[in-house]
Amino acid sequence: MRAYGFTRTGGPETQTFLDVAVPEPGPGELRVRVRAAGVNPGDWRLREGAYGTVPPAVLGREVAGTVTAVGPGVTGFGTADEVFGGCPGMVGGWAEEAIVTAGFAAHRPASVRPEDAAALPVAAGTAFDALEGLALPAGSTLLVNGAGGGVGVPTLQLARAAGLRVVGVASPRKHALVERFGGIPVAYGDGVLDRVRAVAPDGVDAVFDLVGGDPLRAVATLLTDRSRLRSIADKGLAAELGGRDVMRDRSTRVLDALATEVAAGRLDPHVTEVLPLEQAERALAEVENGHAEGKVVLRIA
Repeated sequence: MRAYGFTRTGGPETQTFLDVAVPEPGPGELRVRVRAAGVNPGDWRLREGAYGTVPPAVLGREVAGTVTAVGPGVTGFGTADEVFGGCPGMVGGWAEEAIVTAGFAAHRPASVRPEDAAALPVAAGTAFDALEGLALPAGSTLLVNGAGGGVGVPTLQLARAAGLRVVGVASPRKHALVERFGGIPVAYGDGVLDRVRAVAPDGVDAVFDLVGGDPLRAVATLLTDRSRLRSIADKGLAAELGGRDVMRDRSTRVLDALATEVAAGRLDPHVTEVLPLEQAERALAEVENGHAEGKVVLRIA
């Protein structure tokens, strides 16, 4: 089958179309005819060797499509089911057919289009897990550092749906986006602490960091309880400051909850560009270069 991936670790020059065997689902797996596949920063990091994958390998870690085969031990799914979920191992989702982990798959509601469902497992899933781990009561104030990005946007929406007040630190060009999805925008950089205090005079109850480095150090000082600091951008620094990484729950439960939010109109996956598989190189370049305004998705079938 036709797929898109990379033949060696390195830069964009290693990317190419591949001819690979149609994968067979193992225990706990589904094979899915891919209708749409998400594009994420993790894809170019995978290509660069960040996760130890041995090339050649197919890119893509989240898909939506139709089940074509069910692996041993899988219950709750059958052939012809419309599903979405996460891809394991070496056989990624930028392909005509892909392997999906049954434990991190869910049925796609008819009211949620494949392109939106395919954008949920990675970014929105991370946002869901971060908020669940923080377990803030309604009325609390959450600061999202890097609120205009792929994880920040679903965090804003899910937090607002949970009754939280959200302060979103972002570049000025993303302020309209932060406001659109329910956040109070604050510009990053020198003076950020004063700007946060101006819009949250009673302080912030938790910080979810998507930036790392010095911007993380700065906003961490706003917390009296550092156990309410989470970062996916700089796990080592977060631990040094008294916070922690986000514990991912890659489960059907999370995906079902996200699909319910989308179907109810409380969560917009913010898919701003849908490209055919033939334009996979362009799609990844837009994400890697930071030019994507929202989620980029590949339409495959």
